[in-house]
Amino acid sequence: MREMGELWSELGSFMATIMFVYAMYEQFFPYQLGVYARKYTQKFTRLVYPYIQISFHEFSGERLKRSEAYTAIRTYLSANSSERAQRLKAEVDQGRQDSVVLSMDDNEEITDEFHGVKLWWSANYTLPRTHSFSFYPSSEEKRFLTLTFHRRHRHLITTSYIQHVLKKGRAIAVDNRKLKLYTNNSSIDWHGWKGTKWSHVNFEHPSRFETLAMNPKKKEEIVKDLERFKTGEKYYAKVGKAWKRGYLLYGPPGTGKSSMIAAMANYMNYDVYDLELTAVKENTELRKLLIETSSKSIIVIEDIDCSLDLTGQRRKKKKKKEKDEDDEEKQKNNPVKIAEEEEKKESKVTLSGLLNFIDGIWSACGGERIIVFTTNFVEKLDPALVRRGRMDKHVEMSYCGYEAFKVLAKNYLEVESHSLFPTIEKLMGETNISPADVAENLMPKSADEDPEICLKSLIESLEEAKKKAKKEAEKKAKKKAEEKAEKKAKEDMEDNEKKELAKDEKVEATGKSGEEVKENDIH
Repeated sequence: MREMGELWSELGSFMATIMFVYAMYEQFFPYQLGVYARKYTQKFTRLVYPYIQISFHEFSGERLKRSEAYTAIRTYLSANSSERAQRLKAEVDQGRQDSVVLSMDDNEEITDEFHGVKLWWSANYTLPRTHSFSFYPSSEEKRFLTLTFHRRHRHLITTSYIQHVLKKGRAIAVDNRKLKLYTNNSSIDWHGWKGTKWSHVNFEHPSRFETLAMNPKKKEEIVKDLERFKTGEKYYAKVGKAWKRGYLLYGPPGTGKSSMIAAMANYMNYDVYDLELTAVKENTELRKLLIETSSKSIIVIEDIDCSLDLTGQRRKKKKKKEKDEDDEEKQKNNPVKIAEEEEKKESKVTLSGLLNFIDGIWSACGGERIIVFTTNFVEKLDPALVRRGRMDKHVEMSYCGYEAFKVLAKNYLEVESHSLFPTIEKLMGETNISPADVAENLMPKSADEDPEICLKSLIESLEEAKKKAKKEAEKKAKKKAEEKAEKKAKEDMEDNEKKELAKDEKVEATGKSGEEVKENDIH
């Protein structure tokens, strides 16, 4: 025991001496000499140490943006660290508040194997020696992941393994991620270290193609089209087109256009970007928003016929120019009028800018995107906006048919057949009703309502809609008959006026001839 105590005492003295020498070295040794010392020390180390290290830092590039490589590798390692690491760090998943993500703790190391080659990953961090002021503050801990491997495997690791890890990490992130619904912020909120162009919430819409009320054949056609697009990266590259696809959803209100978008997002596992055009001031901002969208996403512009006055800009341009020239002098001395005009012109997004957003050069930034327009009045849209190649697939969301009704009956009432179905089928063939109205009638309002009560409620609504449609048709027919009678009366009046005028001209001509004959007789 005495010898052990003396040994520990000597070891402590030795460590203290080393610490003292290192402190003196740091304090008084010239920096330039220190650089050379470290340089030749590293050269000597490489001669006897056969391992290579690669570091992947958490933040890099302009304004220290989070590295995509670091995120993908961390995701890849998190999938394996729970089984291999001894010290783990638990974090609440931001997308799913009821789950915990496990990852390697700081200064922890795990092993991995690739094609029989053993590798080591470690999680590290450093603290800056000096504090600096920045307009873009971030954590002072600089985290990074270190990959260590034998130098004889350099080619395998740098050409295959790292790409394998990045691809696998991104795939795991896609499978585990929570879908998000984005909306664009006003450009006023874009600046500053917390400024972002898009804000998001978790996308939790339950709509699926199985629950969508529409014709089964049309539904199957859309699913096949989406599946073909999802696996068509090589095909799009082969034909020289950007990997994107446009959908135009049109139809009366309540026919399920928004539910269709949600079903597409859930089926494809894509995020949704809901673009509000009225918050975009000019075409440049529109392009910046496009750049900030991610791949595997759906960009949606709902009710595009109401978002901005894009439909008639071409036709109105000439008239607008003439009007501006006429009103220019009036507005010079009227600041109130100028302010009102500027307020009206707050959004300067043009039809040309929107077309370039959909199908121009900037649309090729990124890939695997779907662009969806919705409208209630497709005839109001400029043909250039909805032509094939921009809106590749036009989907009419029509009124509820019998096949769509059966889907809703199964969803809401868990009923696949009923004695009232033939009556409903007959009424649906005679009148128009939206899927939203059908769903409202099929939804039980209390625990006492059974399927039969809900179906009878739907029959009443259909009969009422039929009567209303009949009255509107009679009203239109009556109005049409009145307009026709009014038009005929007007035409008859014009004909009578023409006849009277011709008669008067004839009488006048006849009278004039008689007077000339009389004068000749007198002479």
